[in-house]
Amino acid sequence: MTEPSTVLSAIDKHHIDQRRYPHGVAFMDGQYLPMSEAKISVLDWGLLHSDATYDTVHVWNARFFRLDLHLDRFLAGVERLRMKLPYDRERIASILEQCVALSGHKSAYVEMICTRGSSPTFSRDPRQAENRFIAFAVPYGSVANKEQLKRGLHVAISETVRIPPNSIDPTIKNYHWLDLVKGLFDAYDKGAETALILDTKGHVAEGPGFNVFLVKDGSLRTPAFGVLPGITRRTVFDLCAEMGLAATAADISRDDIKKADEVFITSTAGGIMPVTRIDDTTISQGQIGTITRRLTDLYWQKHADPAWSTAIIYP
Repeated sequence: MTEPSTVLSAIDKHHIDQRRYPHGVAFMDGQYLPMSEAKISVLDWGLLHSDATYDTVHVWNARFFRLDLHLDRFLAGVERLRMKLPYDRERIASILEQCVALSGHKSAYVEMICTRGSSPTFSRDPRQAENRFIAFAVPYGSVANKEQLKRGLHVAISETVRIPPNSIDPTIKNYHWLDLVKGLFDAYDKGAETALILDTKGHVAEGPGFNVFLVKDGSLRTPAFGVLPGITRRTVFDLCAEMGLAATAADISRDDIKKADEVFITSTAGGIMPVTRIDDTTISQGQIGTITRRLTDLYWQKHADPAWSTAIIYP
């Protein structure tokens, strides 16, 4: 048994971070910083309690896609969590644009965050915390890589149950991801590439950072209960209306999705992404379906439409 040391270690004056970060620019406390310098306190409730909301918008060919919808959802989440932002909507939009412009990225993943922050006295009362706004822009990334987009994703259905909506409101985008992460590891254990988890009724819910759609007899369906109403999910409804396709939000069983003609997932990180295998079931004979392709083509065409996108001014 060793005796405890009586010699105290020295306190370093500055933190040195040896980790590597993607190239990008962040905004914190009125400052624009390289990603490697963007830090939050270990006392922030966002870290300690997942007490935060956020939203992510992407930039493609130097244009934000559906920025207004992302701002709407973010600001609604902040209000419903009883947080206060130091900036108004126009200023937040300007900060996001500055992060992208300063990074130089023409295609980017751009996040806005509000954490509960921390209390100067480490109070347990969330009303005494000083809320904190953070934003950043890094290179664009997708849930599915190029190969998966070409051949379709292999998805596994996990027995993990999504946090029920009467516990955590799914319309407020949040970092409560432990159920999604568990589902993802379940999928990896099965040799799949990503996961779908279930709602409290045993129906298919959503996956880590994405919604799911099935196509059956020319009509589309997506889960309605306990899921984040994603902006890309909404975009699919808008595209279907333009294309004359029927699309509804309703319960989807495991049997429903495995017997679908086509399946795809939707996310700001990747757009519309095909699924050609669920567990051991092949979807659409292992090929990307016609409706999925039509929607995907129109989705990317809309990125150049001023009604759907916003140009960024670079230095």
